[in-house]
Amino acid sequence: MKQSPNSREASEEENPELDFEQELLEVGRSLVALKQRYRQVKRDSRQKQQLQQQFEQLNQTKNLTPEMKAELRQIQQQLEVLEVCLESQLFSWRGFKDPFWQAVRFGGLGVIIGWILKSCAG
Repeated sequence: MKQSPNSREASEEENPELDFEQELLEVGRSLVALKQRYRQVKRDSRQKQQLQQQFEQLNQTKNLTPEMKAELRQIQQQLEVLEVCLESQLFSWRGFKDPFWQAVRFGGLGVIIGWILKSCAG
């Protein structure tokens, strides 16, 4: 079925609105994910601080029992897991993906413009 020119123009006019709505929904989803990640980072940071205090208190004890040593090892392992979680949440590829590709695109564009200007001048 062929579209008349008027109906084709109407569908082209609707596409920008659909694209905008889709982008708006994506921004909303990204904002929700960012809020969740922020809450998780705050939770992990508080837990890390509490564990560090417990570790320091236990570590200052002079006569450590085997149970206390086991608890120290467990706290140390939990701290290591929290460190990994905090680092992975703060520095994910997804967060760097857009700025990275923009830098590549505009950096490459700058190099091309520089070559053109140099060839025109020389």
